[in-house]
Amino acid sequence: MSELPVEQAAKDAFNKIKEVINNLNKINIAVVGKTGVGKSTLINAVFGEEFAKACVGEPVTTEFRKYTKPESPLAIYDSPGFDMNEHSPDAVKKDLLKIIDEGIASKDMDKALHCIWYCISTASDRVEESELKWLAEFTQENKRYNVPVIIILTKSYSKKNAQELKNVIDSKMLPVKKVIPVLAQDFIIDDMVVSKAYGLDELVAVMGAVLPEDLQKTWQNVQKAALEDKVRFAKRIVTANAVSAAGVGASPIPFTDASVLVPLQITMIAEITAVFGVNVSKSFMTAVLASTLGTGGATVLGRTVVSNLIKLIPGAGSIVGGAISASTAGVITTALGNAYIGIMKMVFSGEMTVDQFESKDGKKKITELFRQELKNKKN
Repeated sequence: MSELPVEQAAKDAFNKIKEVINNLNKINIAVVGKTGVGKSTLINAVFGEEFAKACVGEPVTTEFRKYTKPESPLAIYDSPGFDMNEHSPDAVKKDLLKIIDEGIASKDMDKALHCIWYCISTASDRVEESELKWLAEFTQENKRYNVPVIIILTKSYSKKNAQELKNVIDSKMLPVKKVIPVLAQDFIIDDMVVSKAYGLDELVAVMGAVLPEDLQKTWQNVQKAALEDKVRFAKRIVTANAVSAAGVGASPIPFTDASVLVPLQITMIAEITAVFGVNVSKSFMTAVLASTLGTGGATVLGRTVVSNLIKLIPGAGSIVGGAISASTAGVITTALGNAYIGIMKMVFSGEMTVDQFESKDGKKKITELFRQELKNKKN
């Protein structure tokens, strides 16, 4: 394979990112709870503060509306008028079971209901017996389907009160995955922060544990509440691709053919981008690849670039016959993946924007991150 121009590699990377994101499986979550328990605040905290505002809602049953956002692989089923009066509990249960039934009957993962969040407000200091009765009846019927149910104690301003309420619910031995106290946003009175938000990271982790493997990447893409969870998942992607790169390099790769690794590394970058849910541009990808694999030339992993990179790897030693070994291929891929995670972290947290990484200083930062990762690796 001849050396690959940076511009072409960036175009391939940009197209691969779009492909990966477009092919993410859909996640469908039902958010159930009495009126006023803070469902919208919770949804916005987990999926981004503009999620509810940007959603399009449509009725799917008498009691439920389905909310979707353009180009998002997430759908929320909400019961906006749910209350514990004579009619509503039975109607909500019936319609929720109908949604589950129809999803299963479709035999399409994108149409199945994948999890149910039942929200109870801790601010009320108690849970009604009628609500516990509804939960007991629904979760018993749900045993036929085994859709994961998570009880979320919203508005948990007092951790003590939340724990007491959690203990009450836990004592009922309901067949649910977890009872999680959550304060979705800082509680502020008279410009003073009284209680800091908490519990969202636990909710994100529990969701990661109960969702099937085919939905893990989608979950990380849509959740905006737990950066470190995204990082951990992205590092798994890097590890898997580094192993694959080492496999490609099992027979030493000549310097001039080192771009055989680029398609694998492009796929890795695309998957990491999907995990962080960050919007990028082709010019951003050009900056990333030119500042890492294209350092020192107009091609990615050409002879000059590879020679320069290997000098940065501690313990790489001499390169026999001008070729890359399996271990060196793995090191370069790992360094690229970890540096890109660092870039995504900075964009996600607002430390730097995508546009800033396209500037001279931004490209310098990319190169520094990549070279530091190379130096950190040991052959």
